[in-house]
Order: sequence, then C-alpha cells, then structure tokens
Amino acid sequence: MMESLPQRALRKLREWQFNRAARAVLDTPALRTGEDGLVIFSMIGTRVLVPYLVAAKSFHAHLGQGRFAILDDGTLTAADRAVLAVHLDAPLILSIADVDRGDCPKGGCWERLLSLLALRQGDYVIQLDSDTVTLGPVPEVAAAIAAGRNFTLKGDESSRWQPAGAFARDLATVPESAHVQARIEAAMDRIDAGLPKPVHYVRGCAGFAGFAPGGLGREVADAFSREATAMLGAAKWAQWGSEQVMSNVIVANEGEPLLLPYDRYMNYWGEPDLGAASVAHFLGTCRFERGMYRRAALRAIAALG
Repeated sequence: MMESLPQRALRKLREWQFNRAARAVLDTPALRTGEDGLVIFSMIGTRVLVPYLVAAKSFHAHLGQGRFAILDDGTLTAADRAVLAVHLDAPLILSIADVDRGDCPKGGCWERLLSLLALRQGDYVIQLDSDTVTLGPVPEVAAAIAAGRNFTLKGDESSRWQPAGAFARDLATVPESAHVQARIEAAMDRIDAGLPKPVHYVRGCAGFAGFAPGGLGREVADAFSREATAMLGAAKWAQWGSEQVMSNVIVANEGEPLLLPYDRYMNYWGEPDLGAASVAHFLGTCRFERGMYRRAALRAIAALG
C-alpha cells in the first residue's frame, strides 16, 4: 500500500526523533576488540552511521567477542571513518567499488554477501544489519559460534529448515510478476550449483545470520546465479531479495543451521511491544512505527554506560 501524506509525515517525524535520540550513542565508551576468530560484518553508508553504531555496540556488549568489518557503500566520509575508528577499535573498511561480482547481480546487497563469503574463509562471520538492536543475552548465538554452526534469524515464526523440494512448484504457475523469492523458491529443487545433495532451504533473514569458517564460497554464488538467471531472466534475478535467497541457501546447506527462537530474535512488524526479544530487527516500512525503534535504541544506549 502507498503511504498517504499524513502517514508519510508521521513516519518522517518518527525517523527524525529516532536520529536525534540515537546520537547519544556517540557519547558511549569506545569498544576494544581482538583477534578471536569472529568478524561482525555490515554494509553501511553515511546515512546510517548512527543507527549502525547502536546496532554494533549493543550486539558486541551482549556477545562479548568479535571484531568489526564494514563494507562502505560508497558514501562514508572521512569524518565517518574517524568516528568508526574511535568507537569500534579501527574496524576493517572495504570498498564496494573493489568487489568483483563475477556472475552475480549488481546491487541489492550482493556486494555485501560476496565480501562476507571471502571473509568467512578464515573466520566465523556474522552479518549484522544496521537496523538491529540487541537488548539482552544472546547465548544461542554464542553457542553457534562455539560449535562452528551457521545460524539465522527466521523470516517469520513458521520458518523451517527443509529439503528444497518442500518449496517446489511448477514455475509456470508462479506469475512472472511475483517476487523474485517466490519465483526462485519454486524452482529451488532444480538448481544444482554444486550444492550438497539433497539441497535444503530455509526462509531466513539476511539481516542477522552467522556463517561458520570455511564452507561454501563465492563459486557457489556464481553458479547459483547463472542457473537462476537462465530460469528467471537476468532482470528478475537482479531484483531486490535475490541476495537474501542466496544467503539462505548457503546457511541451509552446510549441515542443519540453528534457527534462532523467534520470541527472542524477531523482525519488528509494528507490534505493541518487543516481549522478551534480545535482538529486534526494525525493518522496512514498519521501522519507526509506535516509536519502538527509538525506545529500543535508547534502552540499548543506556546499557552501554
């Protein structure tokens, strides 16, 4: 649905209130990190610098491990980099312009995923979106890291790890206008891409996912993209959402992943409260509803001291 003018004005007001309040994160103590085999990775730009610091510092505070790596979307300024260096102990900053996309689409977070697949060859890598806030303990995440096991935030409460055949449909019955995720999931059981057999899949959320060291690399992303392009066409496969499908495929095909319990790791869809959530992902058009994102950020910032 399109926003009405009053709805858009209210959303803009709440966004402004959030950004003003979240700047308090700049007054919190700087982090100290170390080489401990864990990389916390995000793609950001200047527009999300402050919310990213809330996401990064609140997560690190509860997990207690990891160093940071960032993919600059091309908009980070020298001042932004200086702030990041102070607050996150000189994180590794990569440039989106340097990412070799191979046979994968341009944009839509594909550069982020390809960078992550390179980083994971030597470390456990967690993809952390800038619109997440960590509010409580994350023992499931710590256990997955210790076990060398992939994890993902579930797309919704009903998400399950299943053979790809569970999602299969006759592609001709799925309208070409349907979302790219619906189109490719229908054909998932017919894709090879060098994946372990039987191929599995989970409807996860790429905004918060963990990738064990080693594992599937960019050659799988290239091969999958070639096959998906042949099935759907290049324009369809390049649409927003295809990168999340690829992330889900990788998470799901290296042994059974940990699907984080949804009552404690949630996507926020405008609920009146966050319940017992330890990690909340404030995504899309619901991000600023009810002022919940602002309140969660302020709670997390207060805990940072």
